[in-house]
Formats: sequence, C-alpha cells, structure tokens
Amino acid sequence: MRRILAHGPALTLSLVVVATASSSVLAGSAPAAQAPDRSARVHAVGGCELFPADNPWNRRIDRRPVWRWSSAIVRKQAAGHDLHLDLGTTEDHYGIPVTVVDEDQPLLPLQFGTDGEDYRDESDRGPVFVPADAAIEGGSAGDPDPDEGDRHVITVRRDTCDLVELYAAERVRDASGAVVAWRAASAARWDLSSNRLRPAGWTSADAAGLPILPGLLSYEEAASGRITHALRFTLPSARSAYTWPARHCGPSGNTTRDLPAYGLRFRLARSFPATRYTGVARTIVVAMKRYGLVYADQGSSMFVTGTSDPRWADALDQFRERPVDGKSLEVVKPWRRVVTC
Repeated sequence: MRRILAHGPALTLSLVVVATASSSVLAGSAPAAQAPDRSARVHAVGGCELFPADNPWNRRIDRRPVWRWSSAIVRKQAAGHDLHLDLGTTEDHYGIPVTVVDEDQPLLPLQFGTDGEDYRDESDRGPVFVPADAAIEGGSAGDPDPDEGDRHVITVRRDTCDLVELYAAERVRDASGAVVAWRAASAARWDLSSNRLRPAGWTSADAAGLPILPGLLSYEEAASGRITHALRFTLPSARSAYTWPARHCGPSGNTTRDLPAYGLRFRLARSFPATRYTGVARTIVVAMKRYGLVYADQGSSMFVTGTSDPRWADALDQFRERPVDGKSLEVVKPWRRVVTC
C-alpha cells in the first residue's frame, strides 16, 4: 500500500519518555491457539501492560506447525539477507520514539493529509492526547521536525492506558510558531486493556492495520533476560492479503503465494543455535524462537525495530560477528484463513 523505508545501517528506534503533565482497537475473540504463557509477565510501558496476556502479540508460537507456503516465502525475500536489528547506540534520529503522558494531558485537534497521503476514512479522529513536543520518528533534539520518512508518533496515556499512533505526522503551527494541532496521513487509537481489532480493511500507523508499540524491542526488557512478545519486522514486498490479527492488505496486484500476507508470524527454527550468543543477544534470539516476528509493514529486508540505547553495543557486535541469515526463519500456520483483497 505504501511506505518502502530504509533506515541507515545497523541503527534506530529511540525510546523517548516525556513525563510531563503534558508526561480503535486490537477485535474479536481469539481463535484456538497455543495457550498464553501464564508465567510470563506482559511487557508494560508507562505502567500499562501492552494488551492482555492472550493477545496475539503475547502468544508463544514455538509449537505451532510450519505453514505449507513457508519455504517459498522465506526463499523469496528472507534467505540471503541478514536479520538486521535496527538498533542504534547514539543516533537519536533513528527509530520510533514513544511518548508517555498523564491522564490530564491537554488534547490537540487532528487534521489529515500529508505528503499526498490521506487515510482519514480508515482512521480514528481527534482530538488526540499527543503533546505539542511529542517526539517524531526521524527527528532529533537538534531537528525535531523531519520532513521525510514514516514519521511515526506513538503516545501512551498512563492511568487510562490507551494508545494513539500516527503515521506521516507533522506539527501544525500558527503564525507565531506555536503548535496548535497535529496533522497525519493516518491515525489509530487502541485500548491497551482490550483485544478488539480495527475494522476489517482498515490500515493503522502500520500498513497491516496493527499497533506498532507491542512489537518494539527495548533494551530494558531484553536486559531482563526475557522478552515475552513478538517483534515487529519488515520485508520489501507484501501480498495483497492479510491474516489475523492484521486488518489491511498489501499492495493490489501482488497475488503470488511466495509473498507474505500482512500479519503472518515468522520464527527462528527450533534447531537454530541460541547458544552461539550471550546476554542480551541470546535473549533476542530466544524471543524470535518462542514469540517470533510479525510481518507488519513493507520496508528494508529483515529489519527488526528497537530502541536506541548505548547499551546495545555488545548485542550489535555479536549479530555482526554471527549474523542470522533469513534462511533460518520459518512461517507458522496462520490462526485464521488468509484474506485476499
């Protein structure tokens, strides 16, 4: 549908927590699936768990059967490409920042239409609890208003535990330069306590119609020794199809079965040797075997998004020295049928 974006080499996602007074929805009952790991704590941001324990993002897939189209899909775009942790150590302009605000955060109007894209018919409307100084993906302290890229804005409101995600976002300023509204190509609101999905056929800040936040990789979680959710990743081309819990199709005309539908889950094969890695790097490998990767958007091949943090250096070094070839991935059987468009 949109967005072929490649970040710079081996870099990215900066977690920005704005704790100021300034500090829809994932639908349907879950189909029969591997039972949630009740011993695993659900990852939280701003004191809010990122969806219930039985949410698809939080479900292990290491015992699900391999899908019959797995080999063809992996061979088409993944094999021969190293899995790339899009994780920076010092680059604050890489990645998808996250802003956390309080319940009394003032609301700002939301307008639609940027860069020739306008998905208001598939968006949740404003006003939104996104503060005027919220961090935009691709921005930095010196240049907070990027004019290219996906420009995601992710905001969590603590206490009420809801989430707003914008795509292609920009600040709207008045004649004096004050921020008076936000403008975006699309907007999605999520209740973090609910498993409700967006309406069928609707996009979100990710092309697949999925939330971005639950698939982001943060250093603090990885350093805890256990990642308990799937990770968001990209491949260059998508099939014009989606599968639960995704809600939106890839570009029209792409019908071959060796292209992945949005929402498909990939995982590292059981035989992949996690013992080749230590510390945080091993935690990431184990997560990719247990919880896998969700195909959420088109972009650079095999990019997994995470937070920018200087402590990633050792893990990045390990993956450079011992790269994970995409041929080690497999696609698991979808929980529900693949919807073609």
